[in-house]
Amino acid sequence: MKQILQDLSKGHTSILEAPTPLVAAGTLLIDTRVSLISAGTERMLVSFGKASVLEKARQQPEKVKMVLEKIKTDGLATTFEAIKAKLTHPIPLGYSNVGVISDVGDGVKGFKLGDRVVSNGAHADIVRVPKNLCARIPDNVTDEEACFTVVSSIGLQGVRLLAPTLGESFCVIGAGLIGLITIQLLKAQGCRVLAVDYDEQKLELARQFGADTCNPSSGQDPVEVGLAFSQWRGIDGVIITASTSSSDPISQAATMSRRRGRIILVGVTGTELNRSEFYEKELTFQVSCSYGPGRYDPSYEESGNDYPFGYVRWTEQRNFEAVLEMMSSGLLDVRPLITHRFEFNDAIDAYDILSNDKAALGIILMYSHDVKTRVVPSISLNGSGEVYPGEPVVGFIGAGSYASRMLIPAFRKANANLHSVATSGGVNGVIYGKKEGFKEATTDTDALIANDKVNTIVIVTRHNSHARFVKQSLEAGKHIFVEKPLAITLGEVVELEKAFHEVDYKPLLMVGFNRRFAPHVQKMKRLLDPIKQPKTVVLTINAGLVPASHWTQDIEVGGGRIIGEACHFIDLARFLVGFSITSIQAKSIGDAGGAEITEDKATIIITFEDGSLATIHYFANGANSFPKERVEVFTSGRVLQLDNFRLLKGFGWPNFTKMRLWRQDKGQNACVVAFLKSIKRGGSAPIALDELFEVTRATIEAANQIRK
Repeated sequence: MKQILQDLSKGHTSILEAPTPLVAAGTLLIDTRVSLISAGTERMLVSFGKASVLEKARQQPEKVKMVLEKIKTDGLATTFEAIKAKLTHPIPLGYSNVGVISDVGDGVKGFKLGDRVVSNGAHADIVRVPKNLCARIPDNVTDEEACFTVVSSIGLQGVRLLAPTLGESFCVIGAGLIGLITIQLLKAQGCRVLAVDYDEQKLELARQFGADTCNPSSGQDPVEVGLAFSQWRGIDGVIITASTSSSDPISQAATMSRRRGRIILVGVTGTELNRSEFYEKELTFQVSCSYGPGRYDPSYEESGNDYPFGYVRWTEQRNFEAVLEMMSSGLLDVRPLITHRFEFNDAIDAYDILSNDKAALGIILMYSHDVKTRVVPSISLNGSGEVYPGEPVVGFIGAGSYASRMLIPAFRKANANLHSVATSGGVNGVIYGKKEGFKEATTDTDALIANDKVNTIVIVTRHNSHARFVKQSLEAGKHIFVEKPLAITLGEVVELEKAFHEVDYKPLLMVGFNRRFAPHVQKMKRLLDPIKQPKTVVLTINAGLVPASHWTQDIEVGGGRIIGEACHFIDLARFLVGFSITSIQAKSIGDAGGAEITEDKATIIITFEDGSLATIHYFANGANSFPKERVEVFTSGRVLQLDNFRLLKGFGWPNFTKMRLWRQDKGQNACVVAFLKSIKRGGSAPIALDELFEVTRATIEAANQIRK
């Protein structure tokens, strides 16, 4: 398949050849017919990509503050690499797609093969979209009309927040694509509408849709015109669909509004409010979120859990359906908004128009080629290289943020033979496959694991799939490197232990407990090993806030942050002490009755076979400016203190005072090197199998104690 991507670092727009995504539970696979380029959102993304680094910083001052804090805690080099990785990763463009269903995932009801549907899928000839982000198209609505559905739903959500009543007067500031649609939606409600814009061509369309108009570029004052439009009683409400850094639209809206008027921000403007303007009139101001309730909620969008109809009447999907019904009944006419049509393969020309022609509104991409010829689960990237007997030939499952930024580069630096990379959507696999030298990108994970040319599997997927992929790879006789955690339930641990005991050939298993391989930790281990007395280990982790909606916080998917992240520090304590865990206790802070997650604000106490004691403070309620990780070991009148994997200090040691690195090193590269060397030499794994299971069991036990 082909998909359009935007490079945010240089502003380049490109069409990428990628493997076809496979349908998954709760999703639809759609063969695209047409898609709409958003004149607002996509123009902004393209413009941002072409901006200088200084201009990018000016546009996002809140991100600059985050960068400065990260430099203080993690160092300049680490921060620079993180920013570079973020900006150089191309993002998919498009969110208004029309096509025909070619496959239906498990658990999907209300859709069937051959249905014509609209979705928020990207500009690609084949898209996979969650069911709640799709809607069937009425027979009398054309593909070109239907591709305006998602954009129209953005305007509709703003109108719903405005709550218009018959006969009220409203002002729409910004007569772009969404503004012109909003005008029609308000007119359909029986409202009087004033449109404000600097472009006379757009205002002509607004008049065509029944609105009065105001053009400030011709000397008209929006406030004066608005007050006159309302017969000097004040506008009932204002919807701002403009895109500008100025706060003037909000100030103008407040000035022209009546007492207790409503102002809804749908577009992007400055938000410097004059309190007196809002205070004296008791104005309400609200920012509209995309196309309705459910947006950015993983439970709704990814898991497919719909909101109860009786309690949440209008979700994003039901807004799609309402827009399509208005098109079907003739209440919403988007045909005059179409200004350009391009074949999908000429999309780069379309984006040139978007960047250079401010009058461009509805730019439609047409997919006239045979989609069936585009269905390919695997594509070749960099040809085939020579493989030597006994050499690890690596296949990656997953190419997300951590895999692409840390693990894949670590395997490349270790001169691993990178063969295949499998991703669910296909695009990331091609991007990083080409960058790092993989021979193949695929969306067929089963085929990758079964591939005779691959003898080593690296698993970097969501945590609830780790145990399944480990077991499948084990049964296929592959060496396995799985990013932590190994498993998220005790049942999975038992199943994996059984599987390892049952196979005749014992491949190597490695879990990505990289911190024990960090140079500072290796130095600590060398200093501590000669000391036979018990040790007291204190690990303080300033984990940082992760939203409750994030998949790592979902017990069923990520296992929660104790299992998903704190396992690192249980393993680190186990490594530094060097003896088996005999007991573990965990306690989280009390819940004051709110919805706040407390599992990631906990203390874990571990006792070891030699009498050593480790205490792990894993806190998500600290300041970002405070160092993220501190490790302290007390023993025999001596202390070791490691700050954020940059500076190790020794107190009371005769021949050691400090060890400083110019950049943070948490051991990812050394961890990978140790794993690959074990395969090449035919020796045992860098971490004993029993120790991996021991740490995993202890971690799950700690999490279970917190949840009781």
